[in-house]
Amino acid sequence: MSEVMERVDATTLLVGRNRLELLLFHLGDEQSFGINVFKVREVIECPPLTRTPQSHSYVCGIANIRGITISVVDLASMIGKKPIDTSDKCRVIVSEYNRTIQAFLVSDVARIVNLNWEQIKPPPTGVGKESYLTAVTSVDDKLVEILDVEKVLVEILGYRDEVAEALIEEGKESNVTDKHVLIIDDSSMARKQMSRVLTQLEIPYTVRINGKEAYDLLLGWVSDDSIPITDRCGLIVCDVEMPEMDGYTFTKKVKEHPELKKLHILLHSSLSGTFNENMVKKVGADDFL
Repeated sequence: MSEVMERVDATTLLVGRNRLELLLFHLGDEQSFGINVFKVREVIECPPLTRTPQSHSYVCGIANIRGITISVVDLASMIGKKPIDTSDKCRVIVSEYNRTIQAFLVSDVARIVNLNWEQIKPPPTGVGKESYLTAVTSVDDKLVEILDVEKVLVEILGYRDEVAEALIEEGKESNVTDKHVLIIDDSSMARKQMSRVLTQLEIPYTVRINGKEAYDLLLGWVSDDSIPITDRCGLIVCDVEMPEMDGYTFTKKVKEHPELKKLHILLHSSLSGTFNENMVKKVGADDFL
């Protein structure tokens, strides 16, 4: 696994160039799955697990990893496959999302592949809203499924998206309810959360699932010069990681456009660390969450 993890730091050279590296893994059969290497802290052999009472059914146990007690999620069970036998030589992918550390039990880890975000496609229509699939790609002519990890974690950890009444009233008094928001995110769970919040704030919004779709939409809006683009779109809330065109590339293209550059872009990511903040400044985004 040391050879795999030696390449993690190199992924910083790819971010902002519409490129990524995927760590490929399996969940008990030949089907390949992928996770962005930039979200991976380390890959280790499965340590001894301690089962805890009343834990979530998909949490197969907790482990002490480098002095931190971490919940280990059986991804296979989560997506409806046969649970992974921890007595086998399985692996654990330790990852970081939203400033929290969690681990995913997998049967084995294959390798890292370097791809362009244009090669990452949205899931095919018909997979359903309950699917854990956020994107697909092809490696060596074989399908690779990319899971919506945010959706997995929300189902296990839960979340609250109720807006405090005081904030709703403040929004009305600040006259922000007439400002249209463009949401761009490939995660169905993230889109649902943001849409629900904006609905409570009575702020109109439009949703797109990746940077390419959103950029094409903006080009259509700006071509209609009957309405100033800043009146048509008051704020863009954009994810960083998305198929076809990532948030950094989208932001760079918008800020290079003579009319679209006036738009206010808030980039957000579940990836922690100061690196994202540096990239936000580099591509010209206005805010980062």
